Amino acid sequence: MKLLTDDIIHFFQKQGYVIVSTVDESSCPHNSCKGIVHMDAEGDIYLLDLYRGKTHTNLEHNTHISVTAVDEHKFKGYCLKGVARLVPANKIKSGVIKAWEDKIAKRLTNRVLKEMRQEAGHPAYPEAALPKPEYMIMMKVEEVVDLAPHLTK
Repeated sequence: MKLLTDDIIHFFQKQGYVIVSTVDESSCPHNSCKGIVHMDAEGDIYLLDLYRGKTHTNLEHNTHISVTAVDEHKFKGYCLKGVARLVPANKIKSGVIKAWEDKIAKRLTNRVLKEMRQEAGHPAYPEAALPKPEYMIMMKVEEVVDLAPHLTK
């Protein structure tokens, strides 16, 4: 069953990052920035997490997760809610790692090009210092929330 439209998939794939929300043991929300490696119309989302930190700990205790992205200029956004499972690095398919490496290379290239055009940005190349992923988050979307306000005339 097609849960995500092509428009939603394209919207998320254009984002440089998304906000991933999990819940800790005291029921407090935790938000972190992650990159989407792949998503499909059936609602499967693949995120690589570079640090075994709070997001990982939270998902070990509570698999509920949401992924949010907004485009303030288009006044558009979505929150995808669902459940996740953790996949250790040694179980991640090489194609997923390659897709992530390609995404990082593209970000670095864009950063260099912006610097050459003398556009303000980060003074270093933080993407080059990112560690290899320690695990992958596989999310199954159960609900799509359209964040665009429904304006009346």
